[in-house]
Amino acid sequence: MQQQQLIEAVNQVMPFGKYAGRKLLQLPEPYLVWFHANGFPEGKLGEQLALIYEVKLNGLEAMLQPLLRD
Repeated sequence: MQQQQLIEAVNQVMPFGKYAGRKLLQLPEPYLVWFHANGFPEGKLGEQLALIYEVKLNGLEAMLQPLLRD
């Protein structure tokens, strides 16, 4: 995983749904678990959501907080 891809995923804004406008790292874990169970969207957003799911699953969220941009 490239560092730039990780930074982009952390700062990607959720474009739709209940949490539209939030950065992916700030999405609640149950929301990501729902996507994991029901399928991530196609394309780059789906890949980024899957990555953030793995980050949260492995307890790495706090380590990535400093990567969030305003």
